[in-house]
Amino acid sequence: MKKEEVLRYERKHLEETKQWIKNEISQQGEDEEKLLRKIGELKKVARGSYSEELEISNKLYDIVHKNLEYYKESYNQPYFARIDFREYRRETESFYIGKFGLGNASQGEEVVIDWRAPIADLYYSGTQGEAYYKAPIGVIEGQLSLKRKFLFKNEEIKDIFDEGINEIILKSNLAEEEGNALIDEFLKINLEQSTGSKLKEVVATIQKEQNDIIRAERSIPIIVQGSAGSGKTTVALHRLAYLLYRYQDKLEGKDILVIAPNKLFLDYISEVLPNLGVGEVKQKTFDELAMEHLKVKGRVYSKDKKLQEVLESKDEDAVKYITNSSKVKGSMVFKEILDRYLKVLERDFAEIDSIKVEGYTLITDKDIKKLYTKDLSHLPINRRKDEIKRYLSLKLNEKIFNILEKVDFQYEYQVARTKKQMEDSVDRRKKLIEIYDDRDNLKSRIKTNSKKEFDSYFENWKGIDTKGLYLRLFEDQTIYEDVTGGIIPKSLWSYIKDKFKENNEKSIIDSDDLAAMMYLKVKIEGISENKKLRHIVVDEAQDYSLLQLYVISMFSQGNSLTIVGDIGQGIYYYKGILNWNKVIEEVFGGNCSYIPLTQSYRSTVEIINFANKVLKKQENNIEPAVPVLRHGEEPKIIKYNNFKDFAKTIDDIVNKVINDGKNSVAIIGRTFEECKKIRDIMKKNSDYQWTLIKEADSSIKLDRIIIPSYLTKGLEFDCSIIFNCDEQTYRETELDKKLLYVILTRALHYEYVFYNGEPSSLINI
Repeated sequence: MKKEEVLRYERKHLEETKQWIKNEISQQGEDEEKLLRKIGELKKVARGSYSEELEISNKLYDIVHKNLEYYKESYNQPYFARIDFREYRRETESFYIGKFGLGNASQGEEVVIDWRAPIADLYYSGTQGEAYYKAPIGVIEGQLSLKRKFLFKNEEIKDIFDEGINEIILKSNLAEEEGNALIDEFLKINLEQSTGSKLKEVVATIQKEQNDIIRAERSIPIIVQGSAGSGKTTVALHRLAYLLYRYQDKLEGKDILVIAPNKLFLDYISEVLPNLGVGEVKQKTFDELAMEHLKVKGRVYSKDKKLQEVLESKDEDAVKYITNSSKVKGSMVFKEILDRYLKVLERDFAEIDSIKVEGYTLITDKDIKKLYTKDLSHLPINRRKDEIKRYLSLKLNEKIFNILEKVDFQYEYQVARTKKQMEDSVDRRKKLIEIYDDRDNLKSRIKTNSKKEFDSYFENWKGIDTKGLYLRLFEDQTIYEDVTGGIIPKSLWSYIKDKFKENNEKSIIDSDDLAAMMYLKVKIEGISENKKLRHIVVDEAQDYSLLQLYVISMFSQGNSLTIVGDIGQGIYYYKGILNWNKVIEEVFGGNCSYIPLTQSYRSTVEIINFANKVLKKQENNIEPAVPVLRHGEEPKIIKYNNFKDFAKTIDDIVNKVINDGKNSVAIIGRTFEECKKIRDIMKKNSDYQWTLIKEADSSIKLDRIIIPSYLTKGLEFDCSIIFNCDEQTYRETELDKKLLYVILTRALHYEYVFYNGEPSSLINI
């Protein structure tokens, strides 16, 4: 069949599908209205009391309403691909794949297959010829005869792309000078589009290596080392959508957490999951998670503010103390110090008294101490008190009975002695009555007061305040010597101690202290399994400390985590991850899957090759990004003589970007102070309006912005402009190599590097 005939057929099929969807929208809309009326009537009858019929109707309404939303959203573009597959001993069937599964209830079949469905795996990972996919009932084998992709424009099929036999999406040819040849024209067209202010879903263009990560089992933690532009964030978010689809009976959005580096990034990724039909997923920064869990108040001194101070400070000694403090508090050595400190706390809090009533020992200190230090030592410290109380309350009546027996014995002795010493007389009888009355009154008081003394004992057994105890760790010299064993130099420990006290007095909480405080709190109070999250995604994970990642893993059921990052972009060099092997061994005990993503889809070949020259100067031996074959202009290195010339050149660049149908332009400064300077320059000399992005900003519009280097991570722009990449600004330090690599990998289409004076040796002019 010729291509024009195929296009006519597919366009006709699209119209038929859209007509069917239109009918379904009409029918489902009627069903929704009927259910709403029924629910209203049932509520009147129920009058606030429980009604099983009302509960069922509400659930049915939720299903109908959600399906109706899917039909409406799918109408303009119901699907993006088609596969033809013949299961062995069956006829060939055509399956159209879309963002949402659309079913024909009357015929009991799927008109459009959900991209997350098992058979859709053939579209992403299968090649023509013999193929198979894993279904709930087992492996399904057969013949894949067609993989077709649809390019839509104005709600119509503009073009189709059929994948040839045994072709894969990206084909490397190392013999070629260019390095990589892009076979998938469909992908190339999508990559050439302009970027927006928000990250988009990419279900139509997910690549095989990305699909393998998305569909991986959730029972083992995954670490993805993804080069800049490899789509690691997108993959992680699509993985969540897949997991919620696959485990829909066990997993809900509220069971999942996405931990992102800052509020800007959270805003940037905010539309991906809703666009995939996924709601309720919690998305937070680590600082927000920690502050909520610790229930402490104060202003957080964030890692971005700290890096800003490191970048702008001229005091080398101050920078040394700041960075070394962060390094220590994020290390597994510090975790060992905290573990030793917990042992000290156990010892201190094991100074336990007996529970007494009316001078009698109800429960001995020895019994309580045995429970605390031995029998229940596996429990968190604060939980032991509750468990001891629960256990002893079961034995309380027995303990009271034993005391009453002792009282009876003591008074029987007095009675016998009185009878022996006094002859039977009125006085003796009076004396005996007094003894019996004293006994009975004492027994009555014991019965009444035992429960009160028991409860009072545990009420007065105060729990441990995490923040206060953390402060004590630094204040108590004896404890310092006991728990550190001289591992940390006294001068550094003094700096850490003084800084913590200073911050505490100002109600400031250093973000580097949050992981340690959370670790202490979990160890002291514990965290129940039902409060743990069933899956956690950590993005830009290279910027977290080992202790932070360890603490995050404590909040995950069964270590179900997806961790994505890039060592090459580890700008928080003093605390972040330098080697994924340490995470694998020290956080997960070797039980972890490591997957590299080296293919970069964001930038042109020219931009990636330029950035890779800087990456290769780093000390981490990370495999450079491999560009897809999308060519563009070479990055331009431009010397400017004065700020007026700089601003005029920028305006010319913006005009070009707009004329080329693109949109977002970012001027990137090394520090926030430099960015304020750029803002003043552009305000005075540019014809365009520019927005200065700050660390505290919670949203971003990417048209024309000025942004510090460390806030660009994870973001992308049609055009990026590096301000003043001279030898004084970007030097031969590991931090500058990483910062420069980050900002050189933000551009999709155009890149300009300006300098004044002599260019940085890192860009090798």
